[in-house]
Amino acid sequence: MSQHEDIALQVAGKTFQSRLIIGSGKYKDFNENLAALEASGAEIITVAIRRVNLGQNADEPSLLDVISPETFTILPNTAGCYTADDAVRTCRMARELLDGHKLVKLEVLGDQTTLYPNVTETLAAAETLVKDDFDVMVYTSDDPLVAKRLEEIGCVAVMPLGAPIGSGLGIRNPYNIRLILENAKVPIIVDAGVGTASDASIAMELGCDGVLMNTAIAEAKLPVLMASAMKKAVESGREAFLAGRMPRRLYASASSPIDGTFF
Repeated sequence: MSQHEDIALQVAGKTFQSRLIIGSGKYKDFNENLAALEASGAEIITVAIRRVNLGQNADEPSLLDVISPETFTILPNTAGCYTADDAVRTCRMARELLDGHKLVKLEVLGDQTTLYPNVTETLAAAETLVKDDFDVMVYTSDDPLVAKRLEEIGCVAVMPLGAPIGSGLGIRNPYNIRLILENAKVPIIVDAGVGTASDASIAMELGCDGVLMNTAIAEAKLPVLMASAMKKAVESGREAFLAGRMPRRLYASASSPIDGTFF
């Protein structure tokens, strides 16, 4: 396949030209978040319902006053939830706030230190939400068996971590990501751990369908410039994957064969 044959990202029946998803936390204000969103080229912005006002607090500024749901796809997430029940309750609240919006990002955390996913609670929440007619994009560990199970439950995208949330450590286990990709029939989007542009490129070069990030942009010294860098990184990584890299070799190989030549 060449880059000209690439197919746009499709999630829950909707097509997106950008394969980058960014967050809405840790920016100095909503306007900086909007500037970063525009520089990133992302069409989806994920929002922590427990931390960002979407109208649930009538006396506070709402993100939706600055970032229009008519222009961008708002992806409510369950950040800060540590049980399946809390996550399900948060998604239902988001659906009410966003007039029946079905697309959600599920994350159920295991502890406050690592923010590593609680896989057992994640599986339980995913089953409930899918039965409740949500389109579930799910944050999980990089365990290939768990990723496949979440797909079987009916999640519309599986989002394995590259490294712990907010760590900026990059893709720590590319081999597990490859295993997940080999068995997947839904989009696989690396979520968490990206620190800089090269990390995003690596995720895309592995064959991932997209990358989700928040801290890598929001905590950069120049968030809007980093957002622009991430846009280019995701695009170049995707093109490199489609182009097909040369094989790795232990030693150099001559560009032209020397068998049968006179010298």
